[in-house]
Formats: sequence, C-alpha cells, structure tokens
Amino acid sequence: MTFVQLIDCKTTRFDEMNRLMDTWVEQTKGRRTATHNIIGKDRSDTSHLIEIVEFGSYEEAMRNSKLPETGRIFRDMVALCDESPTFTDLDVVRDEQLYAANVRRLFELAATEGDLPPLNDVYAESYHDHDPANEQDTIGLDAIRRDIRMWRGGFDFAFTIEDQISQGDRVSTRWTWNGTHKGEFLGIAATGRKVSMTGTTIFRFQEDGKIVEGWWQYDRLGLMAQLGALDALER
Repeated sequence: MTFVQLIDCKTTRFDEMNRLMDTWVEQTKGRRTATHNIIGKDRSDTSHLIEIVEFGSYEEAMRNSKLPETGRIFRDMVALCDESPTFTDLDVVRDEQLYAANVRRLFELAATEGDLPPLNDVYAESYHDHDPANEQDTIGLDAIRRDIRMWRGGFDFAFTIEDQISQGDRVSTRWTWNGTHKGEFLGIAATGRKVSMTGTTIFRFQEDGKIVEGWWQYDRLGLMAQLGALDALER
C-alpha cells in the first residue's frame, strides 16, 4: 500500500451513506482497485465522517475513480452530505504494522545470545500458548520462559521471517528456524548438527500491544529426524 485517499464529509444520513457504500462494493466487485476501506465517525460530532481508502498506488486509485459506478456513487454521496466533501490524496511515507513489529522483536529476543530478556514487555502475564507438541497448553509468562530456555539450552538458533499478515488483533507469521544442536534437547545429547525447520505462528494481542495468546504449527518431526532421533525406528 503506497497511496491513501481521505474523504471528509458531514451528513446526518449515515445509514443511507452506509448502504450506498455497500452498493458500491457490490457493483464494483472484481474490478475495483481499492484494497482497504475504513469509515470513522467523529466522537464530538456524529455528523462528521472521514473515509480512508487504501490503494496499492496512485495509478490504481485513478483507475478506480474512472469506474462508471464510482462516478454514480460519488454523485449520490454528495447528495447525502450537508456540504461538499473534501478529498486529500496522500502518498504513504511510513506504514508500520505495530503488532507485526512486536512479533519480529519477540523472535529476535528468543534467539538473542546470553541471558534471556524479561519478555514482560512483549508477553502478557496471562499468556496462553497452544503448541501441538505439548500435551497441555502452556499458560503464564513463567511457563513460556521455561519453554524458551529449553530451546536456547539445546540450540544456537535464529529465525527468518518469511511472511506476515496482520488482521485486527492477530498476526500470522510464516518463519524458518535454523539452529546448531549444542546441548541436550528432549533427552538427545548434543550432536553439533546444523538443523532447520519451518513453521507458522498466529499471535493474538491485547489492547496494550502485548501478546496474550499464540498458536504454533511447525515441522517438529522433521527436526527430530535431522537430530537422528528416528534412526532406530527406521531400521
């Protein structure tokens, strides 16, 4: 997303405006170039609305404005406004998904050499972890610290973030993990092997930006095979 258009208007006919937007979405399905649409209502003046429309580029916004349905909807929207709406075209110079940035920071902290950082500025104290490798969910910051220390004790490792998708209070991250087996891990003595695995984690955030819940999926069986833990079963 590199371009945003702000539409500022005043209307006491919000329900009609809302239905008009639904009509535009339906009529331009498959052809509109807008990627995200938000309408905000002023808390101090409920007749004051600001619509935020995101586009991949200025050129895509111009293609969207040339759709015949867009022109008709605009004329209907003006008729619903108490005064003529104003438009502001913005080139995006910074777009930081703060929840996603917190996830990247968490992965960096987990892999940092030396003493484990406190983590209480990243995780909520009531953090609830769902990991299919564990018989029971991990609940509480102390428990997640123990899990991270177990991995740090067994490996020198680092994460590479491959993809991130943010929606509402959730961030989905596809990652690659690379490590060197330096210490005992789940009863397996250090092998010195270089190992890797891939996985995806979905984190849910609370309002203060701390992670309150997580769901993990990763190739733990592949990791155990790389450590030689499955050799006896294959014979």
